Amino acid sequence: MARKFFGTDGVRGTANKYPMTAEMALRIGAAAGRYFRNDGSNGHRVVIGKDTRLSGYMFENALTAGLTSTGMNVLLLGPVPTPAVGMLTTSMRADLGIMISASHNPAQDNGIKFFGPDGFKLSDDAESEIERLLEGEVEPAQATNIGRAKRIDDGRFRYAERIKATFPHGMRLDGLKVVIDCAHGAGYKVAPEVLWELGATVIPVGTDPNGYNINENCGSTSPRTAAEAIVTHGADVGISLDGDADRVMILDENGQVADGDQIMGLFATRWAEQDRLRGGTLVATVMSNLGLERHLDERGLTLKRTNVGDRYVVEAMRAGGFNLGGEQSGHIVMTDYATTGDGLLAGLQFLSAMVETGRPASELSRVFETVPQLLQNVRFEEGADPLAQAPVKAAIAEAEATLNGQGRLLIRKSGTEPLIRVMAECTDDGLLAQVVDGIVAEVAAASSVNG
Repeated sequence: MARKFFGTDGVRGTANKYPMTAEMALRIGAAAGRYFRNDGSNGHRVVIGKDTRLSGYMFENALTAGLTSTGMNVLLLGPVPTPAVGMLTTSMRADLGIMISASHNPAQDNGIKFFGPDGFKLSDDAESEIERLLEGEVEPAQATNIGRAKRIDDGRFRYAERIKATFPHGMRLDGLKVVIDCAHGAGYKVAPEVLWELGATVIPVGTDPNGYNINENCGSTSPRTAAEAIVTHGADVGISLDGDADRVMILDENGQVADGDQIMGLFATRWAEQDRLRGGTLVATVMSNLGLERHLDERGLTLKRTNVGDRYVVEAMRAGGFNLGGEQSGHIVMTDYATTGDGLLAGLQFLSAMVETGRPASELSRVFETVPQLLQNVRFEEGADPLAQAPVKAAIAEAEATLNGQGRLLIRKSGTEPLIRVMAECTDDGLLAQVVDGIVAEVAAASSVNG
């Protein structure tokens, strides 16, 4: 069943513009509350976290109103990373976890992500049922059964202690100088604290949120700020998070960036050597570089690909019993420790590899040679459907024929923004540019309603 409001990572859009309005958030909260309190009993609870966007206050209050109207008790965590919500949903015996965040998007956007009682993101079927309730009339609770709401002061500290417990026992970061870029987002307090408590000399970047500057010229989607800090301070390594701290980029001592593919390649190789990689398999999406697949294949390991979206990675991991997966964009999922991508957790695992091997970040973060990959995004107007247009279909077919045996092509709609993503891989740079440019031109021409 096609979902009207939910994309690949919850409901997302521009704040105060449909569907990301306070009224809709209230209705979403009521629908989710009714779905999880379907037995009518009391004592159901939900934890709500948020990042540092100004609109988070509005959505936090609206969701709380909707949820309590159906009898759910609400525990407000304040600004915490998305993985903290997944963790605390289970540890606090909640029926539902909600994170208010638009992740790596700019400050004017916001979103609502859901976690089930097991700490994992909701399935498509569950989200579809919430949509069904959302479009109908949600029955409120009786006046005597309205839920309560209260703030939880120690959520960040619970998460910090759990994260530190994933670091090898007895290992310390003494002597390591670490730049941590928190993107003025949800990890702005907890990430520097954890690193310092483990012994590192910490150079914090992006730790002064004002409601408007989340992801602005910093964080995992703009690592230049962290790179400059590394060079300026002579740091050993950089950890660059996104706005809700569920994804990461690692920067070496020269400020060079390693994306999620390289990080997963390192972890998969090390875990396989330690007999920790379940099923000899890494789960990643169709966006991961062909070089990663070849690297794993040479070592007798398997790369299992999924649709784009960390939730689909996690679903495949759970179905196959695998414990390592993620995305090129920096979501690294380690189900031995967490239920969703966790940028700080992945950063700590990288730092533990540095300490254990004594090797610099520049060596550990270059695991395989990448196959040249080109990705371009084309924005389209609401109501347009460029991928359905005959010229676009013809351009894609021609590109696939051209790349046959030399590379691969992936065209898809973004699940979080009105974008068509055009990606190709090919060892011939000239052919790569030719193929992508040709498709992008046709998609751009078809991306307006009157196009």
